[in-house]
Amino acid sequence: MSRSVGLVVPAYRPDVPALESYVAAIQSAVDPETVRIELDDPRDETIEQLETLDVSVNAVPYRRGKGAAITAGFEALETDVLAFADADGSTPAESLAAVIEPITADRADLTAGSRRHPEATIQSHQTFARRFMGDGFAWFARRMLDAELYDYQCGAKAISAPAWSEVRGHLFEPGFAWDVELVAIAGALDLRIAEVPITWEDKPGSTVSPVRTSLDLAGAVFAARHRAKRIRDSRLHRMIASRRSESTALVDRESQ
Repeated sequence: MSRSVGLVVPAYRPDVPALESYVAAIQSAVDPETVRIELDDPRDETIEQLETLDVSVNAVPYRRGKGAAITAGFEALETDVLAFADADGSTPAESLAAVIEPITADRADLTAGSRRHPEATIQSHQTFARRFMGDGFAWFARRMLDAELYDYQCGAKAISAPAWSEVRGHLFEPGFAWDVELVAIAGALDLRIAEVPITWEDKPGSTVSPVRTSLDLAGAVFAARHRAKRIRDSRLHRMIASRRSESTALVDRESQ
């Protein structure tokens, strides 16, 4: 039986013509039941342009962060498979289809596209500084988390609806660290995780500061490890949690 696919594209001040082209390519390669653009702090003309596409657009007048936007989008979907792709189109539509396929075939519960996989194809590279920090972060995360991947941060992932139901209440990171937390929680819950090599092309104009983001991600790894250890009923991490005030999960923030 075929599984329906819903796709979320988180976007903050996107290049609209490039996004339109990317959405068209996704619709051709993936044929999703729903494409939902989660648009943060948009200009009026951006909303008007995107509303001409055959997609659902949810625009909010402030910047939520990537993780909060994807979470809101996933919560709105009613499909068997939930996927997201970054709006810059760094992951080609054909590679996104490859990321989704193991979920539709029931070979995995969560899939992560990978730029650093040995079989990945890199068409244009990031700057040396970004590659160095990215490689260092991946090395660090592999040693801290249950799920060992080459690449935790690639902007293309998919998850089955039942798996999303399991992880959704354990996600707290509203920004770029959400990817890491998603993988960490899935690993702690013993979900089947598959890493899929992709073709990838670095896109200029990123709003991410490599130094600041690397520091934020390092802190997020510690937080994700702590939450994952609590799921595995670690006595130490239960004790640490009892002395802290826990923040609100993203899905609960949306309902407040």
